[in-house]
Order: sequence, then structure tokens, then C-alpha cells
Amino acid sequence: MPTKSNELKIEDKLWEACDKLRGSMDQSTYRNVVLGLIFLKYVSDTFEERHAELEATEYPEDAEDRDFYDAENIFWLPENARWSVIAAAAKTPDVGTIIDAAMTSIENENDSIKGVLPKNYASDDLSKERLGEVIDLFTDVQVGDEESRKNDVLGRVYEFFLRKFATNGDGEFYTPRSIVRTLVDMIQPFSGKIYDPCCGSGGMFVQSEEFVSEHQGNILDLSVYGQEWNPTTWRLAKMNLAIHGIDNNLGPRNANTLLDDQHRGERFDYALANPPFNVKDWGADKVADDSRWKWGMPGNSNANYAWIEHILSKLAPDGKAGIVLANGALSTSSKDEHAIRKALLEDHKVDAIVAMPSQMFYSVSIPVAVWIFDMNQASAGERDRTGETLFIDAREMGSMTDRTHREFSRDDIDKIAGTYHAYTGTSGERYEDIPGFCRLAKLEEIERSDYVLTPGRYVGLVEDEQMSAEDFDTEIKKIGSELQNQFEHSDVLQKKILNVLRGLNSGN
Repeated sequence: MPTKSNELKIEDKLWEACDKLRGSMDQSTYRNVVLGLIFLKYVSDTFEERHAELEATEYPEDAEDRDFYDAENIFWLPENARWSVIAAAAKTPDVGTIIDAAMTSIENENDSIKGVLPKNYASDDLSKERLGEVIDLFTDVQVGDEESRKNDVLGRVYEFFLRKFATNGDGEFYTPRSIVRTLVDMIQPFSGKIYDPCCGSGGMFVQSEEFVSEHQGNILDLSVYGQEWNPTTWRLAKMNLAIHGIDNNLGPRNANTLLDDQHRGERFDYALANPPFNVKDWGADKVADDSRWKWGMPGNSNANYAWIEHILSKLAPDGKAGIVLANGALSTSSKDEHAIRKALLEDHKVDAIVAMPSQMFYSVSIPVAVWIFDMNQASAGERDRTGETLFIDAREMGSMTDRTHREFSRDDIDKIAGTYHAYTGTSGERYEDIPGFCRLAKLEEIERSDYVLTPGRYVGLVEDEQMSAEDFDTEIKKIGSELQNQFEHSDVLQKKILNVLRGLNSGN
């Protein structure tokens, strides 16, 4: 029986697969080869699980009726596209042709991924012997079980590859799950239209689906719209959303969102985004007269504020957005960005700022913050927050999962999101400032700080426990004694060094 992915670290198997292919093709090609195989294995495992259930019923012939698969949002697979066929061909020279035929058959049977799947496995550049070895590796890894589907396996796979190959310079990265979940829990996209203008592999949408399901909602009440400029990543997002049963509109093709909006005229209830950080020369001159720049024309030297204004221009009058941006956007003093930030604050759009810990991303080390925007801070049913911004400093939260990567726990996310919802008046909890963690600041105070939005400037320091006069005297004496010891130790070391130098001089 195959080992389930949550019991056998699937990333280790994938790296082993990469080692099999390394040297026979370039990095981007073998990444795509493995991602395509993972998709094929995933949909096949899911299909076979349902197939076995139906065969065990009173009417086993239903196992070949696609209606019983469509009803469960499971891909119908013709016989030539099932993993058992692929696995049987692993050690034959025709394995690449058989995989390409399987991909074509799946597309023909499932309109949602028409033209999306990779079909280059018969290429002469791909070693069929090594391809077969990779197939053998995947045969013993279960990736289509319920736990794997819930854990966004394709997104994790993509994240894994970007982490391992972060030095390739392509600027892509996968938003870590704990950051995505923080965004989702803060803006709570229960129903309506949700948008991600730089959707990557679709992780924002997958986490939104999970949020709705966990709160007994219906994912059919949420419509998904996105855009992605990288053609390979756009196809991966289509694959990822398809296997999660999430209907989507990612535009007819991949495209540059800032220069070629695929959803022109659409308005959305929610937006979630992790735009590429600090992009220079993004093409501002090509869209200088665009109506999106309501709060000022962003400069060409950095696209951060172009992303903010684009996203806000797509929101409905009561819309909300959560955006991850590099920390520099909080305090940049460049003339155009400072003016836009000032205009956004004075128009009462910046609802909250969360400073995030370092080491949250695999492929970039730059510090980031979450921006929450509300197009109507005075919206009915919530506390009127006009002229206010909540600052949360979460830099000390989370825990290290390895030597280089930090993640939030469920409690961490609940604390951040719960604080925000207490501030908005939607949780029933009473909001209170907590020194060193959160503080509500009025526009007048932010103005006095020259519209800088760095949370540490507002939340202050954690309150220390009060110390009695006797304890204070004792602590001072202790510090003085330690300092005296250090001075004495320093004197001894200086004398030793001088003696060594004298010895060297006398030897010359």
C-alpha cells in the first residue's frame, strides 16, 4: 500500500526526484516535469480512491460512470490516464509518449484545464530512463488522499521548488501558508467575489476555501478571480484550483497585471495579494493616464504603490484587501510614494498594519508587513473607524521550524486576527491597546509622524514588571560588580598582549 504523504515527507521524495533529473535538463524544465507528474499522480489517486468506493457498492458498474466523479469534484480519468498505466510503462522507451497522451486525454475530458497541462514528456531532451526512475519514486507516494488535498500539496510542491532553487533569479516566490492564513482570517472572505492580481500557484484561493469550509460556509458562495504574468505559474494555478474543485477566472491567458488588466471593469468584495517586492522599471509611462491612480501617480522606480492603487481600484465600495508588502513601503520618503501614502490615510483607507517576523519566506529574507485596507471604515454594523489605523507588531511571534524558516502557529494567527476583529467591532470582544503588541492610532498622530506606518513607532515597548527600590538598588550593584570584573579582565588581557608584542620586538 502506498505511503501517505503526511507520513512520508513528500518534499524529500521530490528532491530525490530532482537528483534523478539533474544534469539532463535545465532547472525550470525539470521543475515543470516533476510538477506535471505530481498533478497526474494526484488526480489519479483521487480517482482511484473514488473508483474503489464505487466498486464496493451494490452497483459496481457505477465505477465507470463519470457522473459519480463530477458530483464529488473529482476528475474523470479515461483508462489511459490512470497512474497504473503510467507506472507499468515506467521502464519502457515509450513512457514519455504515454504520459503526453494521458495529459491530452485528461484535458479532453475536463474543460477547466484545457490547454494547461504539460505535454513535453516525449521530448528527446528528457532521459526516459531517468523519467522512469522518477515515476517509480512517485508510485509509492500517496498525494491524492483527503489530507493531502486539504494541505494544498501542489502549492507546497511549488513552494519547495522555489525554496530549493531560489538562486535562479526569476523573482518568483510562494507565499507561506501561515501568512496567507493570517490575511484570510483578518478579512474573512465568506461570500462574494475574491481577487488576487498576482495569484502565483493559487494558494490564497485554496486557503480562502478552507476558511469558508471551516466556518460551515459554502465555497460556491465565493467567486474566484485572479491573474498571473508567468505562463508556467499561471498553468500551475489552473491545475491547483482544478484539483481543489474551485471554479475560477484567471483570465484567458497569463499577462502583466499592471500593464494588461485581464479583469478590466470588474469590482471585487475582497482582494488578497502578495505582489513581487520593489519591482523597478515596471512601465509607469505606459499607463500614466490610467484611472487607477486616484491617490497619485506611482513612480517607475518601485511598483509597490502601483500594486496598492491597482488593487484598491478593483474593490467594491465596501471592499476589503489584505496585501503583503516589503517594509520599505511603510516609511518610504520618495516624493510620489509619500504623497500616495498620505492621500490613502487622509481618505481613510488604511485600516491596519501588521509587522511580520523575519524568516517567514523561503526565497527572500526581506522584512515584510501586512496592510489591511477597508474602502468603508464607517461601514454599517461595525465600529466607525474613520481616521484610525490599528498597528500590530508581530515580529516576535511564530517559531522556527528549521534553522532558516519561521511559521505562525494557529494561536499566533488567532491572536493577530482576533485583535483586528476586536478593533473593527466584529468579534464581540472589547479592543484594548497592548504595549509592545498593538495600538490604535488616530490620523493626527500619524500625521505628526510624517505618515510613517512602521508599527514599532506606535505600539511602544512591552511593559516591564514594576521593580521595587530595594530590587533596583540590588540590580544596580550587581551590574556594577559585573562591569568592574570585566574592566579587570580587560586590564589583564592588555598586559598579556603588550608582553607578547615586546617579545616579538626583542626577537627582531
